[in-house]
Amino acid sequence: MVANAMGPNLGGGRGMRPGTGAVRRGVDLDRSQRLPKGLVRRVWRQFARPYRGKLLQLLFAISAASALVVAPALLVKRIVDALQRRPADAVGVVTDNALLLVAVAAVTAGLSLWQRYLSSEVGERLIYDLRRQLYDHVARMPLAFFTRTQTGALVSRLNNDVVGAQRALTGTFGTLTANVVQVAFAVGGMLLISWPLTLLTLSVLPLFVVLAKGVGRRLQDLTRESMQLNAEMNTVMTERFNVAGAALVKLFGRQEEETERFGASAARVADVGVRSAVVGRLFFVILAFVGAVGTAAVYLIGGRLALSGALSAGDVVAFAVLVTQAYQPLAALTNAPVEVLTALVSFDRVFEILDLRHPIADADDAVELRNARGEVVFDRVSFAYPSAAHSSLASLEHGLAPVLDATPGPQVISDVSFVADPGQTVALVGPSGAGKSTLLALVSRLYDVSAGSVRIDGHDVRDLTLASLSAAVGVVPQDPHLFHDTVRENLRYAKPDATDAELEAACRAARIHHVIAALRDGYDTVVGERGYRLSGGEKQRLAIARVLLKNPAIVVLDEATAHLDSESEALVQEALATALAGRTSLVIAHRLSTVVHADQILVVADGRIVQRGTSAELLGADGVYAELYRTQFAGT
Repeated sequence: MVANAMGPNLGGGRGMRPGTGAVRRGVDLDRSQRLPKGLVRRVWRQFARPYRGKLLQLLFAISAASALVVAPALLVKRIVDALQRRPADAVGVVTDNALLLVAVAAVTAGLSLWQRYLSSEVGERLIYDLRRQLYDHVARMPLAFFTRTQTGALVSRLNNDVVGAQRALTGTFGTLTANVVQVAFAVGGMLLISWPLTLLTLSVLPLFVVLAKGVGRRLQDLTRESMQLNAEMNTVMTERFNVAGAALVKLFGRQEEETERFGASAARVADVGVRSAVVGRLFFVILAFVGAVGTAAVYLIGGRLALSGALSAGDVVAFAVLVTQAYQPLAALTNAPVEVLTALVSFDRVFEILDLRHPIADADDAVELRNARGEVVFDRVSFAYPSAAHSSLASLEHGLAPVLDATPGPQVISDVSFVADPGQTVALVGPSGAGKSTLLALVSRLYDVSAGSVRIDGHDVRDLTLASLSAAVGVVPQDPHLFHDTVRENLRYAKPDATDAELEAACRAARIHHVIAALRDGYDTVVGERGYRLSGGEKQRLAIARVLLKNPAIVVLDEATAHLDSESEALVQEALATALAGRTSLVIAHRLSTVVHADQILVVADGRIVQRGTSAELLGADGVYAELYRTQFAGT
C-alpha cells in the first residue's frame, strides 16, 4: 500500500536549499539527559536581555531586602544590652531601636511590593515571549511533524514548561541572589560579634555540600521524568476529549478501560511526585536538624562566654538570630545547583522545540507568485517518506526515551509527469493507497518532492514564497476542518477582511446560504469542534465557500464528495461547478461519475500514472480505468 498524504515527510528533493536548512537526525534531536553547555548564556542572550533594566531593579530590590534582614538582629542586640546594663539613657535606647525595628519592617514591606511588581512584570512578559515564539515555531513545522507528535506533549511545552522556564528566571535566580546577599550580611554580622564562634557555626558547611551533591542529580532526573509523564497524560486527555475521540470511546463502550488507562498515567505522575517530595523533604529535614544543632551550640558555647564576660547577653541573642538567618539561606545555597539545574530543565525542553529546523520554508531567493494563471507541471516527480528520526522529536513521542526509527521509508511516488493547463480539470483516479493524495499534497508544499519538480506557471514551488503559493492554491479536503467558532469566522479564515456581502455571495455560490440563514444565529452560529454541528455535505459546501472567498487560481479537491448521500452530492457538485469555473482544478475522485467530463484523467496505481486520457479514451483502452468504471456502474 502507498502511504497517503498524511504520512511522515521531509522535503529536500534538491538537497539542502538556501534558507530552508535541514532537519537534524533523530540522534541529534533526542537530547542527553544532561543539560547542554552554554544553556544559561543562551537564556540570557535570547530571552532575558530585553528585560535587563527591570531585572537589575529586581536584583537590587532583592539584595536590599535581604541585607535588611540582618538589621533586626543588631537592633535587638542593643535593646537586650540596654536592658541588661541599664545605662542612664536606657529608655531612649530601647525606644529608638524599637522605632527603628518598625522602620526596617516598613522599608522591607515596600521593597517586597516593588520586588513583586518587577518579578510579575518580567515573568509575564517572558511567558508571552516564550509562548509566542514556541507557537510560531511549531505552526511552521511541516505536516509530517504533526502526524507523529503527541498534541498533549506540545501543549505541555507551551504551558507547563514555559511557566517553569519563567520561574527559573524570575524565581530561582532571584531566590539565589537573595540567599547569597543574606548569607553575606549575616556572616558579616556574626564575624563582628565573634569570629571564633562564627567559624564554629560554619564548620557544618561541608556536610551541607555533601548532602546537596548526593540529592541534586536525583531531583533533576525526577523533575524531567515528571514533566514527560505530565505531557503524556495531557495527550490522553486531548485525544479522548475532542469530539471524534469521545464518540469513538462511547461507540466501542471503552469508558472504563480509558479511565483505567488515564488512572495508570496519573498514578505514575503521583508516584514520581511522591518520590520527589520525599527526596526533597529528607534533604531539608537533615539540613534543618544540622542547623538546630548549630543553633544549640551557639547558646551552649555563647552562653558560657557571656557568663564569663567575654560576650554580652545581647551578643549571644543577636548571634543566635544571625545564625538562624544564615543557616536557612546557606542550606538553600548548598542546594542551589539542584534548584538551578531543575529550573533549567524547563528552558532546555523549550529550546528542544525552538531548535527544530523548518525543512519546508522560504528559500533565501524565494520569489512571489503574482497574477497566477494556474499552469501546473509535474516533471518526473518522485517522493519517499523519510525516517521518523528526520521528521519528529523523540521527547514528543510516546514514552520517556523513545528510539526513533532511522530507516528511510519506501518510495511512494515514482517518476510522475503531467501538465494541467490553465483552466483545465485534471482528475486522479485509482485504488485507495495508490498515492493520489500524496501527489496533490506536493502542489501546495505540504511536502517537498524527493526528485524532480512541481512547477506553477513555470516556477518550481520551492522557489516561491509560501505565502504566495498558499494564495494561489485552494484545497477542499475530504474531511474539511472547521474551528470551534462561528460560521462567519470560519469563512473569514480565508479572507479576514471579507465583508458580510462577500460572505453571503460566496455562500450562495456554494449552495449553503439558505442553510446558514435558517440557523437561529445565522452566520454567528458556533459550528462546534471540527464543525460537528453540521452535516458532512454542509461542511463541504462551507469549505467550498471558504475557497471561493480565497479566490485561488488552482483548486485541489481531495475526494470532496466521497462520503455524501445523493442529495448532498448533488448540491456539492453544483457548488463545485461554480468554484471550478475558470480555475485549474486537480480532482481526486472515487466516484467516476463526478469526473467523466474532466479534460484529462490520470489513473494512478502504486505511485505511478498507468493510464491517462479522457473518459471516452480510457474506456476504449480497456485498462484499469475501464475496470473501475465497470465495477462502479455494474447493474446501472
